[in-house]
Amino acid sequence: MCEEGWSSIAQWTGPTLADLLSHAGMLPAARYVNFRAFDGIVDSLDLVDALHPQTILAYGMNGRDLPIGHGAPARLRVETQMGYKSVKFLRRIEVVRAFDDFGKDGDIQNGWSWYAGI
Repeated sequence: MCEEGWSSIAQWTGPTLADLLSHAGMLPAARYVNFRAFDGIVDSLDLVDALHPQTILAYGMNGRDLPIGHGAPARLRVETQMGYKSVKFLRRIEVVRAFDDFGKDGDIQNGWSWYAGI
């Protein structure tokens, strides 16, 4: 389920990432959004996917607070990409101008595709 996301369905509650980034403000040079999780996971999206109206920061699931097992306190939901791009346990969001492959911690070095569109 985690990698593909197709075998479970839930109602997610949370703002679009686009709304959050709009309120926070972005410099014109911004090109990527990096995500860091409490469990050490790191990942990123380009602005096209980050600003997509279906990309949200979920804090609720099925009408309740987001359970720890599904990524509390907040998780990224990227409906245009495979499930492993929906980072759980969000700790930090950074808007940057240059791509970062995150070295040994990143998807590419661990055999996963950076872009996982569906």
